[in-house]
Amino acid sequence: MMTIDEAHEILEKIAEELPCEFYKHLNGGILLLPDVKKSPENLYILGEYTTSSSMGRYIAIYYGSFECVFGKDATTEKITKELKSTLLHEFTHHLECLAGDNSLEKDDERKLAEYRRRKRHIRR
Repeated sequence: MMTIDEAHEILEKIAEELPCEFYKHLNGGILLLPDVKKSPENLYILGEYTTSSSMGRYIAIYYGSFECVFGKDATTEKITKELKSTLLHEFTHHLECLAGDNSLEKDDERKLAEYRRRKRHIRR
């Protein structure tokens, strides 16, 4: 697994490739945090889009979660691909929020509900 500094460099390169329109009202920017974050279902959260009255709108990417999910032996190519996928997913939330649309949020909730159903089914 690359270091957090290496991941930051890669994330910056990915972010620079995106159209400047994506950044409209993203006043908190993109944060690469060392944290491991988990959902109430104990799933690792790789990134999230947040709107806050105190912090504004920002995207957080959780380096620690990437380490846990992909392991210490993950290739640079694999991490780069996953960083890009995660960042684009969170930007989709941002752009949909600006447009008053929450389709991706509903899709994420649907997938999580399906995960919960499968998990309950397995326990039986």
